[in-house]
This record gives sequence, structure tokens and C-alpha cells, in this order.
Amino acid sequence: MNEKICFKPIGIIHSPFTEISGVPIQPLNAKGIKGTIELNPDFIEGLKDIEGFSHITLIYIFHLTSKFSLQVIPFMDDKPHGIFATRSPSRPNPIGISTVRLISVERNILHIEEVDIIDGTPLLDIKPFYPKFDNRITDKVGWLKGKGNLDGVQSDNRFK
Repeated sequence: MNEKICFKPIGIIHSPFTEISGVPIQPLNAKGIKGTIELNPDFIEGLKDIEGFSHITLIYIFHLTSKFSLQVIPFMDDKPHGIFATRSPSRPNPIGISTVRLISVERNILHIEEVDIIDGTPLLDIKPFYPKFDNRITDKVGWLKGKGNLDGVQSDNRFK
């Protein structure tokens, strides 16, 4: 199971954040923060009908993360947890996801808001957010129980 899987970015995400430290934790904590997606012009045709969605889910590479750990101390706790029980960028495959608000589309440029992503991040895919598919009522949230307040929580350099 050591096959290598290669992906080519479909575009670049642009935001006001130029370094890891200070990026909001999760899009819900990034209200009013705007950015753009510069999609490779070869993929413009794939944007047909995307403007009908208020939110889109972005799948991208944590391109500034150079290491991974199987246990990490996440931003919302002071105890170590297994990497797969967190959303830490310090992963064996540094893949990130964020659901952002889609503001508008101009040819290959998507204007977005609620951006919690570093400028220059390679974009792998875009999926429309659909609440009936993407929201679940849950009965367990593990170590995150009681930690829902993200007000003012920002990243630091612990996962660089």
C-alpha cells in the first residue's frame, strides 16, 4: 500500500494571509475575510452552474506544512490527540478542506469569503456545498465537546 498518488492543482487560492501564524481556525471564524480562487483557464467550463450555490467546499494542499506527527496538540486543546481525531494540517497527506461562501464568478476567478487559507495554496478540487448531503446531526464530538467557541482563535507556527 505504498503506491504514490499524484494530483495536479486546478488553481491557486489567494487570501490576505501570507504566513501560517494568524490564520483563523476554520471558516466560521473568518467572517468577512475575502479571497479569490484563480482557476486554471482550462477548467472554466467546469464552473457551469456553480453560481447557484452560496457555499463551496475547497479541497487543497497544506503546502507550507513540512512534517507530520501521529499525535498533535491542536489549537483548541492543550492535550495531545491522534492526528485523525483533529483537523491539524500536520498530516501524513497534507490535505485540507474548507467550506467558504461563494460571492461571484468572473471567468476563471471565483470571489470567496470566510477564507481560512494561506495565500498561494494549491487547489485540488471544488465541490458544491449542499446541506442535505453535507450536514449531519451527531451525538458524539469526542474531545471537542464544549469547545465550540472559535472567537479569536488563530493558528500559530506549531505545525510548520
